[in-house]
Amino acid sequence: MPELVFFSGTMDCGKSTLALQIEHNRSARGLQGVIFTRNDRAGEGKLSSRLGLVTDAVEVADGQDLYAYLVDRLSQGGRADYVIADEAQFLVPEQIDQLARVVDDLGLDVYAFGITTDFRTKLFPGSQRLVELADRIEVLQVEALCWCGARATHNARTVGGAMVVEGAQVVVGDVNQSADEVGYEVLCRRHHRRRMTAATARAAALSPDVLPVSST
Repeated sequence: MPELVFFSGTMDCGKSTLALQIEHNRSARGLQGVIFTRNDRAGEGKLSSRLGLVTDAVEVADGQDLYAYLVDRLSQGGRADYVIADEAQFLVPEQIDQLARVVDDLGLDVYAFGITTDFRTKLFPGSQRLVELADRIEVLQVEALCWCGARATHNARTVGGAMVVEGAQVVVGDVNQSADEVGYEVLCRRHHRRRMTAATARAAALSPDVLPVSST
């Protein structure tokens, strides 16, 4: 039976790499897929991995009906054996509903990849809808690491190396941005709560932990 599968994890855990691997494996068997993406680090209409792999994709526009796009493609003699949706957290809930309809009405597997929460630890609307609708949720097992070596569980937005907790939910950046630009970093919960990034940790004279005196 076709499925809507949501592959989730923090930044740097290999989501896009896995998406490219799924595309490679299926195309090697003669299958043809449709790849949707939005706001990829490599630019418009690209699906890229930090390992340097990249392929062409369909850039999803605001208000675009993904179900209608696939129906139109099939009606014109095009082929689609499966669907990959990378950066799925940036899709709106209605577009996730459309992907679920692709599974149910067109009988295609849909593989969606995305991070679950934003830099404020709040659910992205697209990811929330995927959690609600997906037939299966796979948490990627390639663990991203915080600067301290612990497993990274939270995504942090940085400006000048310092963590920020206010601003628009979607600001395109990368973990490899220079320090004076908007960038992102993965942190463990402990250091996300303390707003301690790798840069601020280097700048601070670290002292032994003491019991917290505040409720934050």
